[in-house]
Amino acid sequence: MASPNSSFKVFSGTNSRYLAEKICQNLNSPLGNMIIEHFADGEFAVSYEESIRGQSLYLIQSTFPNSDNLMELLLMIDAAKRASAYKIIAVIPYFGWARQDRKDKPRVSLGAKLIADLLSVAGIDRIITMDLHADQIQGFFDVPVDHLYASSIFIPYIQSLNLKELVIASPDVGGSKRANTFSKHLGVPMVLCHKAREKANVVGEMRIIGDVEGKDVVIVDDMIDTGNTLCMAADLMMKDGANSVRAIVSHGVMSGKASERILQSALQEIAFTDSIPFDVNRCPKVKILSCAEMFADTIERVQSHRSISEQYVIKR
Repeated sequence: MASPNSSFKVFSGTNSRYLAEKICQNLNSPLGNMIIEHFADGEFAVSYEESIRGQSLYLIQSTFPNSDNLMELLLMIDAAKRASAYKIIAVIPYFGWARQDRKDKPRVSLGAKLIADLLSVAGIDRIITMDLHADQIQGFFDVPVDHLYASSIFIPYIQSLNLKELVIASPDVGGSKRANTFSKHLGVPMVLCHKAREKANVVGEMRIIGDVEGKDVVIVDDMIDTGNTLCMAADLMMKDGANSVRAIVSHGVMSGKASERILQSALQEIAFTDSIPFDVNRCPKVKILSCAEMFADTIERVQSHRSISEQYVIKR
């Protein structure tokens, strides 16, 4: 078996290849050669087309819908283990099913724990991910988890906007910790949106806690799915006298008619990372900020056994 200082290779699943290529450019390393063969019934198989024996492997794949992305990753891990890779590190920029992190009512699944178990059984040695929906999900794993924060991407971007009356906002009480770290670092006020949900993805009512009159509001969240909450918050803030409303979101899931809702809303702009692929032509208000450099730096740090936290702009 190879030593801990063995060389590494980077491979990618089908739908995260765009990001893996950018990560490899930052690493000045080629993307590994792998084939995913699809069968007529929808089944598929993974094979590495080069030797990976004794190598540390970084497998890049976000687990956004559909479930094929997760299944691809599991098969990549299993194939790597059976091909005698030294270490298998799953790089999951967007960790799906993360909203299922607790039992909020009887007889429900804990999807986040199940996915953690599947990855562990498949054979991972480490996880690198970004902005989990809830920090405690790290505890679902029995392997090291490097939890990166997109704040190192968003903070410089917010500062570049030069907003004179900047206010940081959270779209719900659950995101108040995230918004508070931004507001403290930037030295600006924070406001909260209090919402009551009728059911998943459906907001019943909302009200703003704090003053937004004459302010340039930046809403901070970990993900946008249908866009209902963000658009409702932006419209309400403009109604309450805000000068402008923008949003920064780590993961742009953008389900259903999210693009149309954003275009019709009071949001001046929404920025999210490229953890999930998105065509900006679908929504001109969207700005994509790449997380490739951050993940490349993390891979280099893991390989050289250096601290990950040193790269954080905000530590929370």
